[in-house]
Amino acid sequence: MNVRIGRVGRPHGIDGSFFVELPSEDARWWKTGATFLAGGTPVEVVAHRTSSGRPVIKVEPSVERGTWLEVEQEQLPPTDEDEYYAFQLVGLPVEEETGRALGSVKFVTPGVANDVLELDSGVLLPMVEDCVREVDLERGRIVVATGFAD
Repeated sequence: MNVRIGRVGRPHGIDGSFFVELPSEDARWWKTGATFLAGGTPVEVVAHRTSSGRPVIKVEPSVERGTWLEVEQEQLPPTDEDEYYAFQLVGLPVEEETGRALGSVKFVTPGVANDVLELDSGVLLPMVEDCVREVDLERGRIVVATGFAD
């Protein structure tokens, strides 16, 4: 499975460099020598810098604007206990401790104080300990405390 780490944005200069849209916070992908997939094709970062705090890279071979930049899931660093990548939560069914189904995770939205689980049913749940009681990737479900979905 491939995981998106960014997208080819608008050009920066005339040498083929571009801004990375929606960049991964893992800065190692935006350094010279890094390799990943662009639209399914292996590419290498041959130049890098930042502009206005955003990564600007040049890759070989060159790629078109809008192309997704991806890595294989195995290339990601392992998570600690009780840590998850957002993509691992998308699609998981969510239920209250009582067993009441609330829907499935559609998006994990970054927030100021905490991330938010957006469910396909329209319910929004804060990713805080008082709300999220269990994330069980093996059984494929998230259990939340009663009262947060009302």
